[in-house]
Amino acid sequence: MSGAEHTPRPDGRRRLPLLQQPAGPPGDGGPGGSGGSAGRSGRAARQDMRSRQVRAHLLVAGWAGLALLAAAAPDTLPVARWLAVHLLLLGAATTAIVVWSEHFAVAMLHAPVPDRRWSTARLAGVNVSVAGVLLAVWAGPPALIAAACVALAVAVTAHLVVLVRLGRGALGGRLAPVVAYYRAAAVALAAGVVAGGTLATGSAGAAGHTALRLAHVHVTLLGWIGLPVLGTLFMLWPTVLGVRMHARTTPTARRVLALTGGGLTVAVTGLAGPAVLPGPGAAVAWRAATVAGLAAYAAGVAVAVRLWAATVRRGRKAVSVAAAWSLAASAGWLTAGVVHDLVLFATRSPAAAQDGVESLVPLFLLGFVAQVLIGALTYLLPVVTAVGPKARAGSRAVLERAWQARLAALNLAVALLVLPLPGPAATLGVVLAAGAAVAFLGLVVTVLGRRAGAVVTPRAPVLIGTAAAAVATALAVLVAGGGAGGGTTTASGAGTGGAATGTRTVAVSLHDMRVSPSRIEVPRGTALRLKVTNRDAQRHDLRIEGGPATSLLSDGQTRTLDLGTLTGDRKGWCTVPGHRAAGMTLDIAATGTAGGSGTQAAAGDTKGHDGHSGTASRGSGPDLSADFSVGWHARDAALPPAAGGRPHRVELHVRQRTVEVAPGVRQRMWTFGGTAPGPTLRGKVGDVFEVTLVNDDTTMGHGVDFHAGALSPDAPMRTLEPGERLVYRFRAERAGAWLYHCSTASMLQHMGNGMYGAVIIDPPGLDEVDREYLLVSSELYLGTPGSAAQVEKMRADTPDAWVFNGVAAQYAKAPLRVRAGERVRFWVVAAGPSDGVAFHVVGTVFDTVYKEGAYLLRPGDGDGGSGGSQVLDLAVAQGGFVETERPAAGHYPFVDHDMRHAEAGARGVVEVR
Repeated sequence: MSGAEHTPRPDGRRRLPLLQQPAGPPGDGGPGGSGGSAGRSGRAARQDMRSRQVRAHLLVAGWAGLALLAAAAPDTLPVARWLAVHLLLLGAATTAIVVWSEHFAVAMLHAPVPDRRWSTARLAGVNVSVAGVLLAVWAGPPALIAAACVALAVAVTAHLVVLVRLGRGALGGRLAPVVAYYRAAAVALAAGVVAGGTLATGSAGAAGHTALRLAHVHVTLLGWIGLPVLGTLFMLWPTVLGVRMHARTTPTARRVLALTGGGLTVAVTGLAGPAVLPGPGAAVAWRAATVAGLAAYAAGVAVAVRLWAATVRRGRKAVSVAAAWSLAASAGWLTAGVVHDLVLFATRSPAAAQDGVESLVPLFLLGFVAQVLIGALTYLLPVVTAVGPKARAGSRAVLERAWQARLAALNLAVALLVLPLPGPAATLGVVLAAGAAVAFLGLVVTVLGRRAGAVVTPRAPVLIGTAAAAVATALAVLVAGGGAGGGTTTASGAGTGGAATGTRTVAVSLHDMRVSPSRIEVPRGTALRLKVTNRDAQRHDLRIEGGPATSLLSDGQTRTLDLGTLTGDRKGWCTVPGHRAAGMTLDIAATGTAGGSGTQAAAGDTKGHDGHSGTASRGSGPDLSADFSVGWHARDAALPPAAGGRPHRVELHVRQRTVEVAPGVRQRMWTFGGTAPGPTLRGKVGDVFEVTLVNDDTTMGHGVDFHAGALSPDAPMRTLEPGERLVYRFRAERAGAWLYHCSTASMLQHMGNGMYGAVIIDPPGLDEVDREYLLVSSELYLGTPGSAAQVEKMRADTPDAWVFNGVAAQYAKAPLRVRAGERVRFWVVAAGPSDGVAFHVVGTVFDTVYKEGAYLLRPGDGDGGSGGSQVLDLAVAQGGFVETERPAAGHYPFVDHDMRHAEAGARGVVEVR
């Protein structure tokens, strides 16, 4: 089969090459059609095909134009960078791939043409879904984002089903293996949509976001975009060059798909793996899988490029020199990008490779995707829109105007944007790329406009409506977002009600899916500046509602936002899709009237009326990324051995105390012995405990209930009025990790405000270990103790944080320390009052589990010591312990594996030295 414009037929007439045939069933004017009326129907089929192709390419041009508009307005759109990328990839590239993959599949399989109405409906579904995704991410509601992503996944699946069905019973041909690239690409897009939806809704969480985002980027760029382009080039490249395909094309195509498709599957699994199975040991395996997969993909690209280079050497004047050079440049940038990506992950951790991957985005978008579109459209548009060699030559001449200058400008732009050059170089790159893109789009519109009257007919209302709806939706996003106004350092819409009487500069940090501080209270009339620093491996930005925004910041980068004079409340958030939903928000409250002047400190200098910070009074959770107060010390979690001597005599004084319960947040608590949780009691089976309870609280009555003792509650658990005391005596008849708590109603309020503690009764024959730690899990409810607002949160089980030993994230700031090779025992008690705990140490397997008075797992008990455990799961008021050894130095996070709890404070770190 020849790729030349015309090839002779046995009867001396000339036939159209593959790309120009409107392949169809017999009698439809395609291959297999007959003469007579069939010739007239063939002309009608070709005309109909051209009409649909023109409308589809108008849609591609529309998406690309909107992408340019979004890229030109990075400071005025809510998700400008994301929007520009996805307008090009999800909008323009996806539309082109859906249209041409179906067209090429029909031609290469020699299959019947699918029903035109259903093809139009599928294309409409894809474009409406894409517009829905863009609108949903701009609007922000997770439910809307999820619905739009589901719709897009369904539309892509429908396209995949058609590609599969085309292969059933089809005649096939030399290039039939290329259709497998289109099927694999559709699967990749479906996977990319799932990953992207998870990210955009904030469901990935802080821990899994990096892994899932890297997987999403790779499966989309290398899968959905890369695979169909690679497959199509096996056919398009020799056609554009005007030479016969190489004899090795078919086996090479199969081999390249095995390498690239298989490699991509392995690489994406390795990238996404840490989001599913974290841990230092697993991270090594995931990284090895990523590198191996990317190496296979790079090998596949190298094999394809080698074949294409051999095709060039066959020699003949290209049908379209401009198209050939664009396609060659795109292949070169793809090769460079894949190799660089492989080197990044081979030499750096995934977290450290993020910035390098970000720098590859312009390379893939402009160097690869944009040039593939330019090269393909330069050759294909004249084929599908013009009738006859003269008309095709005329259209091609229009598209090739000044192609050398446009090609040079675009490739220079890619180099300037990718290389680590000063800021002006990047600006020049953007200008050059935009100029080249605008020039080409103008030529495309010119060519399409020549046939606009002939192709825009009432017979295609669905596609026309789709085009209008998609373009209108994207324009709505652009226009609505444009109202945000402002630059990165200048206020916009900050208000004009009164002159500023002072200036405040607030230091704001971005990390762990949080903005710190998450709330700032400023007197009205104050001129407010935010010094924003990203302290995370992930890239973040900060946009102020109706005001300025930072650019996307890498780790350690700082920008200052000038909000002007504050006259009302404002909100801020990170615009990276999914980050706002995950909690990266900022509230700025304008309080009272302006007062004071000069530059003031940033956070933590305002107090709520309840004795805790203003952040705490909101009930939306403390800022766990902030610093604890000067002089703060974490509660010592080390558990000393049981003291000798009997009975164990303890005196507990009930007092109200103001304590720091989260970084920078102080809260009034009801306590046993001045701490929440109260003092820990420890003994052995048979020990007697004599506890003297003294109620030093002058405002209310309190009692105590020790779960470790079995006795009538009537007298010892009665409520003591202020100033009263009693002696609570019990014998520990059973081993276990026990809870004690206030016995006075409402126990929900008394326990929720800190009145709980632990009693440890050692099992007989308890093995010695090198270290023992005790962690009491509970919920934290901020606000005035006993107030209606606080009680409402307790009854709804909506705490502000979950904590170990009374303070949110304290052991993330002050890790528990262990030496390598030591055996460690973790005792855990779930105090509630409403939630249990699933205690887990990342990178660790427990070989011993003791829960509620019994060993569930112990080395040598029946299984030869081969069993292991990952979690100690405890319901409210249950207790137990787990044991493990740390063979290697490192930092081992421990969490409540209910990730809502972990992300809201129930976490810490074991530091092994």
